Amino acid sequence: MSATDGLAGLADAWHALLSLLAPSAAGAGEGLELAQPWLLLVLVPVAGLLLAVALRERGTRPALVLARGEAAAALPQGVGAWLLRAAFALGGVAAMLAALALAGPRVLGEPDPATTEGIDLVVALDVSGSMRAADFQPKDRLFVAKQVIEDAVLVRPRDRVGLVVFAGVAFTQAPLTHDKGLLRDILEGVRTGVIEDGTAIGDGLATSLNRLRDSEAKTRAVILLTDGDNNAGVIAPESATDLAVELGVKVFTILVGKGGQVPYPDGTDLFGEPRYVSVDIPVNPELLKKIATRTGGTYQLATDAVSLKTGFQQVLDSLDRSVLDGAPPVREKIPLAPLLLVVAVLCAGLALALWLGRASPVP
Repeated sequence: MSATDGLAGLADAWHALLSLLAPSAAGAGEGLELAQPWLLLVLVPVAGLLLAVALRERGTRPALVLARGEAAAALPQGVGAWLLRAAFALGGVAAMLAALALAGPRVLGEPDPATTEGIDLVVALDVSGSMRAADFQPKDRLFVAKQVIEDAVLVRPRDRVGLVVFAGVAFTQAPLTHDKGLLRDILEGVRTGVIEDGTAIGDGLATSLNRLRDSEAKTRAVILLTDGDNNAGVIAPESATDLAVELGVKVFTILVGKGGQVPYPDGTDLFGEPRYVSVDIPVNPELLKKIATRTGGTYQLATDAVSLKTGFQQVLDSLDRSVLDGAPPVREKIPLAPLLLVVAVLCAGLALALWLGRASPVP
């Protein structure tokens, strides 16, 4: 770290400390915390040592003995006595500040507008029976898709994310939210076979767009993940695409699996091992390409777990950032320990200078 960086860090700590003392000034003093709070126990022996030194000095035989106590009481306090007290006080302050610095106090800095940006994103996830196909060994397509969504999407703290699932019909599993913990719990419970089977791509897209209709984010997007062709629902994919264009929502489509003959679970054998049969799953990549192209999104083909994760990441990297109302601000944690140590060293140095200078126990 350069000297300039060190001075900048001290300046940030000083500003944060002033804000802590006057929160209304900047609002940056909220969230005072200690990195190692248990180290505050160091203050106990430090305070005991200071008290012992003070009592010892008070009980020390005076350097000047007078015959009459009344005469001693009448003497004015000399500069040396005051400086001695100041030296003890500064030494005590230095010790207390150093002990406090060990606990790692820090406060939250002011929100950085550049880090409060995010997007409004709805993931439309196909949960039709074909998502049980086992070509993404050792797990099926849905398991891998859920894992990729969790790893790639739910780790983005400043984005609002919603979840729509569709098979023969579509419905919202989670509205747009910053609560990634809630989304993770909901995603974990997503299963096939719960709703009417089929692949209603148009309904899934339309339901996702409905969640984004009232969004005020500059960038709104849908990631549509499916492994089949549209064969159910009441809304045609073309109509849903027109709605996306009208709303200015980008749709990024991901085709899971290459289609054709794929292994599909068919119970277990005599030894309890999974048994698979070969089934044909029709796909329509041209439809997904058309949806993506018309709305300004992109089309990705994922034939395994790695390509699915790569496709998701490429989609997320291509999205613009936008400021969202209510997005949790990212606030840097500013350590106060360097500032406290600097003040402690100054106090200790001044105390030593007074001790070696005019400080004296003589009244």
